Amino acid sequence: MFLDPLFSQDNLQKSKAFFESILLSQPSTNDTIPPTLFFEVTKPVRVPNTKPCSFSVLQHDFGYTYGKPPVFANYTFPSDFPYQEFSRIVLEWNATCKGRQFDRIFGVWLSGVELLRSCTAEPSATGIVWSVKKDVTRYSSLLLMNKTQTFAVYMGNLVDKTYTSVYHVNVTIYFYPAVKKMNLFKGKGEILGSGVGSKADLIIPFSRDLSLNDGFWYEIENATDVKEKEFEIPHNVYRAVLEVYVSFHENDEFWYGNLQNEHIAANNLTDLPGNGPFREVVVNLDGEVVGAVWLFTVVYTGGINTELWRPISAVGSFDLPTYDIEITSFLGNILDGKTHKLSFGVTNALNVWYIDANLHLWLDSKSAKTEGKLLQHDIVTPVVSSVSDFIGLNGTFVTNTTRLISSIGWVKSSYGIVTTKSIQDLSYSNSMVIDNDGKLKIVNQTIHFDDSVYAKMPVSNVKSKKSLTRFLFYLYSNYLDQGNITLFSVSNFTLGFNEKKFKDTDAKSPSSSLRNLQKGKGVKVVKDNLVVSEVAKSQQTYNYDGSKFCYSMNVSSSNNTILYDEVGNTCNKRAKSDFGYGLSRSWPFPARISFPASHVIDPNGN
Repeated sequence: MFLDPLFSQDNLQKSKAFFESILLSQPSTNDTIPPTLFFEVTKPVRVPNTKPCSFSVLQHDFGYTYGKPPVFANYTFPSDFPYQEFSRIVLEWNATCKGRQFDRIFGVWLSGVELLRSCTAEPSATGIVWSVKKDVTRYSSLLLMNKTQTFAVYMGNLVDKTYTSVYHVNVTIYFYPAVKKMNLFKGKGEILGSGVGSKADLIIPFSRDLSLNDGFWYEIENATDVKEKEFEIPHNVYRAVLEVYVSFHENDEFWYGNLQNEHIAANNLTDLPGNGPFREVVVNLDGEVVGAVWLFTVVYTGGINTELWRPISAVGSFDLPTYDIEITSFLGNILDGKTHKLSFGVTNALNVWYIDANLHLWLDSKSAKTEGKLLQHDIVTPVVSSVSDFIGLNGTFVTNTTRLISSIGWVKSSYGIVTTKSIQDLSYSNSMVIDNDGKLKIVNQTIHFDDSVYAKMPVSNVKSKKSLTRFLFYLYSNYLDQGNITLFSVSNFTLGFNEKKFKDTDAKSPSSSLRNLQKGKGVKVVKDNLVVSEVAKSQQTYNYDGSKFCYSMNVSSSNNTILYDEVGNTCNKRAKSDFGYGLSRSWPFPARISFPASHVIDPNGN
């Protein structure tokens, strides 16, 4: 699973030689080199074999935008489209930049509902270009609404003499008509449908209001900070799913490697972030815990070693994962026409976390009022086991914990009485080694995030689904003091996840599986706290098996150069990469370009 660790001084010297040899082999930059395409490895969005209608929503150059309001645009679904019903909707973000800049987190919202959370690519002197394509079909009720809404993008960018890059951004939405006429009646078998295939009728945002000089997200600044918002739901809701957006920054950007407080106190390391490496987002409804999020370790494009993410960005960095929490069991508590409170907090948090959420609601078109009752609600609160063994700066640290949240409730609608059971079963393990007087750190973390939902129908068997997910993270880092306030740094990482989804919790085989694993090694020279040079190599394997649709990619890069890439778009065949790299060094795009839609055609319209 892991790359060979570089524990010894001898291996550090070998890494230094590796660094120097690669650095000397790099060509000098000049204005004739075209911008490089950066990308995150993921499967393409499946779309029907129909011509999409496109809508250019926003075009903007993000210069000095830090501390300023988001960029707004009016969004009105075009009434002149030849179709009004669509089976797939894709948001496409395209950007170019050139010069020097930090990674910047940004968000995209429509009427306060977040559609995309992402991180910018870090540019080069010769320029880069990147694109994010996200399936936003689950937001159809909002995107197709017949009224003018506010579309917003916030990206806190700084431009000065040192950091010169301006991000040139275009946002376009593609609407794909269905191959066959859509059946607008939600059958009983679709009670558990979510996301693509079963779209909510109403989405309530849990985000900040418009009068702000930042993103719409809430900011969680410490472990006791809780953000809450009041809301009401319609009288005829029969299903509810909360979608949580979250990202971590500043003192908690590398939370998985944060030190234990006792280690910090014993060594007077007051300038280093603490509270240990365990974090969880806790969601409360009227003061009761209804769900938790144990997070995938997204590494932003400025993290660890920036050359590691050129041009292959880290897993999840261009399209940060969201987390769904089934809260249908609790509808009986909030279908009373009264105001209720939803709140968010982060266990052990340091400054700062950005969190907001979307409440997806399914409405009963055949009934003016539904009713329900919460039958059972069980919570196993995490008891964190933390074992430390250290002398001075060096030592070992092991952190383990588990959590279980389950709920059972029924809702009476035109579908009859449906009883829903939801289970979150979570486990966490983090081991950390610190050596070389604190200069060497090894982090090895695994999170199991398992979800199950069961729905007992009135006149049929139980409908169920589950997902079994494992988040993997390993990091080795070491520093060699070169004197003259200069450090030589080595980083070695493995990052990824395994996910299996089942349409029936009793099924022996998953309906889909995804294994996404990225690893690499980077070295850099830091002088007077500034990075003066970096080199890196990385390799990634991506394997998705959805039975009717498979996609795989095996790709490697070294210092902005793709070494090889192999792509399979069927379950047993290989094809040319969608990125068109082969052995070429860069992607010949001009600095400004109109990007065509590039999506996978599904001949069945699925």
